[in-house]
Amino acid sequence: MSIANSLQGKVQQSSTKVTTVETDTGNIKLSSRIVRDYLVNGGGDVTDQEVSLFIALCSAQKLNPLIKEAYLIKYGTLPAQMIVSKDVYQKRANKNPNYDGKKAGVVVLNLQNNVDYREGALLIEGETLLGGWCEVYKKNSKVPERVEVSFDEYVGKKKDGSINNQWATKPATMIRKVAVAQALREAFTEDFQGMYTAEEMGVDETDLNNEPVNVQTVYEGTNGIPEQSSSSDVQMTQSIYESVAEEDPMA
Repeated sequence: MSIANSLQGKVQQSSTKVTTVETDTGNIKLSSRIVRDYLVNGGGDVTDQEVSLFIALCSAQKLNPLIKEAYLIKYGTLPAQMIVSKDVYQKRANKNPNYDGKKAGVVVLNLQNNVDYREGALLIEGETLLGGWCEVYKKNSKVPERVEVSFDEYVGKKKDGSINNQWATKPATMIRKVAVAQALREAFTEDFQGMYTAEEMGVDETDLNNEPVNVQTVYEGTNGIPEQSSSSDVQMTQSIYESVAEEDPMA
Protein backbone atom coordinates (compact mmCIF):
# COMPACT_ATOMS: atom_id res chain seq x y z
CA MET A 1 0.00 0.00 0.00
CA SER A 2 1.35 3.45 -0.94
CA ILE A 3 1.87 6.22 1.62
CA ALA A 4 -0.87 8.28 -0.11
CA ASN A 5 -3.37 5.44 0.14
CA SER A 6 -2.43 4.88 3.79
CA LEU A 7 -2.97 8.54 4.66
CA GLN A 8 -6.28 8.62 2.79
CA GLY A 9 -7.43 5.60 4.75
CA LYS A 10 -6.55 7.28 8.04
CA VAL A 11 -8.47 10.42 7.05
CA GLN A 12 -11.54 8.39 6.13
CA GLN A 13 -11.30 6.44 9.38
CA SER A 14 -11.02 9.68 11.35
CA SER A 15 -14.05 11.20 9.62
CA THR A 16 -16.25 8.24 10.59
CA LYS A 17 -14.84 7.70 14.08
CA VAL A 18 -17.75 8.04 16.46
CA THR A 19 -17.59 9.83 19.79
CA THR A 20 -20.40 9.22 22.26
CA VAL A 21 -21.15 12.51 23.99
CA GLU A 22 -23.03 12.55 27.28
CA THR A 23 -25.18 15.69 27.33
CA ASP A 24 -27.70 17.20 29.71
CA THR A 25 -30.40 15.99 27.31
CA GLY A 26 -29.10 12.44 26.82
CA ASN A 27 -26.32 10.69 24.93
CA ILE A 28 -25.60 11.59 21.30
CA LYS A 29 -22.99 10.38 18.83
CA LEU A 30 -20.73 12.74 16.88
CA SER A 31 -18.11 12.22 14.20
CA SER A 32 -16.06 14.55 12.03
CA ARG A 33 -18.36 13.81 9.12
CA ILE A 34 -21.52 14.62 11.10
CA VAL A 35 -20.04 17.93 12.23
CA ARG A 36 -18.91 18.91 8.72
CA ASP A 37 -22.12 17.84 6.98
CA TYR A 38 -24.69 19.13 9.47
CA LEU A 39 -23.28 21.41 12.15
CA VAL A 40 -21.05 24.06 10.53
CA ASN A 41 -22.41 27.59 10.06
CA GLY A 42 -20.84 30.29 7.89
CA GLY A 43 -19.91 28.26 4.83
CA GLY A 44 -16.19 28.02 5.62
CA ASP A 45 -14.08 24.85 5.40
CA VAL A 46 -13.31 23.81 8.96
CA THR A 47 -10.02 22.10 9.74
CA ASP A 48 -9.67 18.70 11.41
CA GLN A 49 -8.35 20.44 14.52
CA GLU A 50 -11.33 22.80 14.69
CA VAL A 51 -13.74 19.89 14.37
CA SER A 52 -11.89 17.94 17.06
CA LEU A 53 -11.94 20.93 19.42
CA PHE A 54 -15.68 21.38 18.84
CA ILE A 55 -16.41 17.74 19.64
CA ALA A 56 -14.15 18.00 22.70
CA LEU A 57 -16.00 21.11 23.91
CA CYS A 58 -19.38 19.41 23.49
CA SER A 59 -18.09 16.35 25.36
CA ALA A 60 -16.44 18.28 28.20
CA GLN A 61 -19.41 20.60 28.76
CA LYS A 62 -22.17 18.07 27.92
CA LEU A 63 -23.58 20.17 25.07
CA ASN A 64 -25.93 18.84 22.41
CA PRO A 65 -25.24 20.62 19.08
CA LEU A 66 -28.01 18.64 17.38
CA ILE A 67 -30.55 20.78 19.23
CA LYS A 68 -28.42 23.91 18.83
CA GLU A 69 -26.94 24.13 22.29
CA ALA A 70 -23.57 24.70 20.59
CA TYR A 71 -22.51 26.09 17.21
CA LEU A 72 -19.36 25.77 15.11
CA ILE A 73 -18.99 28.84 12.87
CA LYS A 74 -16.47 29.30 10.09
CA TYR A 75 -16.29 32.31 7.76
CA GLY A 76 -13.89 31.86 4.86
CA THR A 77 -10.36 31.26 6.13
CA LEU A 78 -10.89 32.99 9.47
CA PRO A 79 -10.43 30.86 12.61
CA ALA A 80 -13.56 28.95 13.56
CA GLN A 81 -15.70 30.22 16.41
CA MET A 82 -17.48 28.03 18.92
CA ILE A 83 -20.46 29.49 20.77
CA VAL A 84 -23.26 28.18 22.94
CA SER A 85 -26.90 29.13 23.01
CA LYS A 86 -28.11 31.57 25.66
CA ASP A 87 -30.56 29.14 27.22
CA VAL A 88 -27.69 26.86 28.26
CA TYR A 89 -26.36 29.57 30.57
CA GLN A 90 -29.50 30.16 32.58
CA LYS A 91 -30.43 26.47 32.75
CA ARG A 92 -27.01 25.63 34.16
CA ALA A 93 -27.09 28.50 36.62
CA ASN A 94 -30.50 27.37 37.86
CA LYS A 95 -29.11 23.86 38.47
CA ASN A 96 -26.21 25.13 40.58
CA PRO A 97 -27.16 24.85 44.28
CA ASN A 98 -25.23 28.03 45.09
CA TYR A 99 -27.02 30.20 42.51
CA ASP A 100 -29.19 32.81 44.23
CA GLY A 101 -30.38 34.97 41.34
CA LYS A 102 -29.01 37.93 39.40
CA LYS A 103 -29.58 41.58 38.53
CA ALA A 104 -28.52 43.05 35.20
CA GLY A 105 -28.88 46.23 33.21
CA VAL A 106 -27.23 48.91 31.11
CA VAL A 107 -24.96 51.88 31.72
CA VAL A 108 -26.07 55.04 29.90
CA LEU A 109 -25.16 58.69 29.64
CA ASN A 110 -28.62 60.14 30.27
CA LEU A 111 -30.22 63.34 29.00
CA GLN A 112 -28.88 65.21 32.03
CA ASN A 113 -25.36 64.18 31.01
CA ASN A 114 -25.03 61.89 34.03
CA VAL A 115 -23.89 58.26 34.03
CA ASP A 116 -26.86 56.09 34.97
CA TYR A 117 -26.65 52.43 36.05
CA ARG A 118 -30.09 51.20 35.03
CA GLU A 119 -31.64 47.79 35.66
CA GLY A 120 -33.14 46.23 32.55
CA ALA A 121 -32.48 47.38 28.97
CA LEU A 122 -34.42 50.64 28.67
CA LEU A 123 -32.73 53.24 26.45
CA ILE A 124 -34.35 56.62 25.81
CA GLU A 125 -33.88 58.42 22.52
CA GLY A 126 -31.00 60.86 22.81
CA GLU A 127 -29.17 58.87 25.50
CA THR A 128 -25.76 57.31 24.87
CA LEU A 129 -25.33 53.62 25.62
CA LEU A 130 -22.02 53.10 27.41
CA GLY A 131 -22.16 49.46 28.46
CA GLY A 132 -23.85 46.76 30.48
CA TRP A 133 -23.59 45.34 34.00
CA CYS A 134 -24.63 42.24 35.91
CA GLU A 135 -24.50 41.02 39.50
CA VAL A 136 -24.76 37.28 40.20
CA TYR A 137 -25.61 36.27 43.76
CA LYS A 138 -24.28 33.10 45.36
CA LYS A 139 -25.57 31.49 48.53
CA ASN A 140 -22.05 30.77 49.72
CA SER A 141 -20.79 34.35 49.24
CA LYS A 142 -21.63 37.65 50.92
CA VAL A 143 -20.44 39.66 47.91
CA PRO A 144 -22.07 39.24 44.46
CA GLU A 145 -19.98 38.57 41.36
CA ARG A 146 -20.23 41.87 39.47
CA VAL A 147 -19.23 42.52 35.86
CA GLU A 148 -19.34 45.72 33.83
CA VAL A 149 -18.66 45.66 30.07
CA SER A 150 -18.13 48.41 27.52
CA PHE A 151 -20.48 48.74 24.56
CA ASP A 152 -17.70 49.80 22.18
CA GLU A 153 -15.66 46.72 23.05
CA TYR A 154 -18.38 44.19 22.22
CA VAL A 155 -20.64 45.77 19.59
CA GLY A 156 -20.99 43.24 16.76
CA LYS A 157 -19.82 44.39 13.34
CA LYS A 158 -19.91 43.06 9.79
CA LYS A 159 -16.85 42.60 7.60
CA ASP A 160 -17.28 46.13 6.19
CA GLY A 161 -17.14 47.61 9.71
CA SER A 162 -20.84 48.46 9.95
CA ILE A 163 -22.84 47.30 12.99
CA ASN A 164 -24.70 44.03 12.41
CA ASN A 165 -28.47 43.82 12.49
CA GLN A 166 -29.01 42.64 16.07
CA TRP A 167 -26.65 45.17 17.62
CA ALA A 168 -28.06 47.97 15.45
CA THR A 169 -31.68 47.27 16.41
CA LYS A 170 -31.30 45.98 20.01
CA PRO A 171 -28.07 47.48 21.37
CA ALA A 172 -29.17 47.69 25.03
CA THR A 173 -30.49 44.14 25.06
CA MET A 174 -27.32 42.80 23.45
CA ILE A 175 -24.80 44.46 25.77
CA ARG A 176 -26.85 43.40 28.79
CA LYS A 177 -26.64 39.78 27.58
CA VAL A 178 -22.85 40.07 27.31
CA ALA A 179 -22.69 41.22 30.92
CA VAL A 180 -24.95 38.37 32.09
CA ALA A 181 -22.88 35.73 30.29
CA GLN A 182 -19.61 37.03 31.70
CA ALA A 183 -20.91 37.37 35.25
CA LEU A 184 -22.31 33.83 35.25
CA ARG A 185 -19.05 32.47 33.86
CA GLU A 186 -16.99 34.25 36.52
CA ALA A 187 -19.35 33.18 39.30
CA PHE A 188 -19.49 29.52 38.23
CA THR A 189 -16.34 28.89 36.22
CA GLU A 190 -16.63 25.10 36.39
CA ASP A 191 -20.08 25.23 34.76
CA PHE A 192 -19.17 27.60 31.91
CA GLN A 193 -15.48 27.15 31.18
CA GLY A 194 -14.75 27.58 27.46
CA MET A 195 -18.35 28.57 26.70
CA TYR A 196 -19.08 31.91 25.01
CA THR A 197 -22.30 33.36 23.61
CA ALA A 198 -22.94 34.89 20.20
CA GLU A 199 -23.09 38.37 21.70
CA GLU A 200 -19.62 38.03 23.20
CA MET A 201 -18.12 36.80 19.94
CA GLY A 202 -19.74 39.41 17.70
CA VAL A 203 -21.84 36.82 15.86
CA ASP A 204 -25.22 37.84 14.47
CA GLU A 205 -27.59 35.07 15.56
CA THR A 206 -29.88 35.79 12.61
CA ASP A 207 -27.14 34.33 10.39
CA LEU A 208 -27.18 31.00 12.23
CA ASN A 209 -29.24 27.96 11.35
CA ASN A 210 -31.33 27.42 14.48
CA GLU A 211 -33.38 24.47 13.20
CA PRO A 212 -32.70 21.27 15.17
CA VAL A 213 -30.98 18.58 13.11
CA ASN A 214 -33.10 15.58 12.17
CA VAL A 215 -31.31 12.85 14.10
CA GLN A 216 -32.68 10.00 12.01
CA THR A 217 -31.40 11.67 8.82
CA VAL A 218 -27.97 12.21 10.33
CA TYR A 219 -27.50 8.68 11.59
CA GLU A 220 -28.93 6.95 8.54
CA GLY A 221 -26.77 9.06 6.21
CA THR A 222 -23.46 8.62 8.03
CA ASN A 223 -21.24 5.57 7.69
CA GLY A 224 -20.60 3.81 10.95
CA ILE A 225 -23.32 5.53 12.96
CA PRO A 226 -26.34 3.21 12.62
CA GLU A 227 -24.35 0.17 13.75
CA GLN A 228 -23.18 1.99 16.88
CA SER A 229 -26.43 3.73 17.78
CA SER A 230 -29.44 1.98 19.24
CA SER A 231 -32.94 2.92 18.15
CA SER A 232 -33.63 4.05 21.71
CA ASP A 233 -30.78 6.57 21.42
CA VAL A 234 -32.33 8.07 18.29
CA GLN A 235 -35.87 8.14 19.70
CA MET A 236 -34.65 9.66 22.95
CA THR A 237 -32.77 12.46 21.16
CA GLN A 238 -35.68 13.20 18.81
CA SER A 239 -38.06 13.57 21.74
CA ILE A 240 -35.82 16.29 23.16
CA TYR A 241 -36.78 18.65 20.36
CA GLU A 242 -40.36 18.96 21.56
CA SER A 243 -39.26 20.08 25.03
CA VAL A 244 -36.74 22.76 24.07
CA ALA A 245 -37.96 26.12 25.41
CA GLU A 246 -38.32 28.94 22.87
CA GLU A 247 -38.16 31.75 25.43
CA ASP A 248 -35.06 33.86 25.89
CA PRO A 249 -33.71 33.05 29.38
CA MET A 250 -31.10 35.81 29.23
CA ALA A 251 -33.76 38.52 29.08
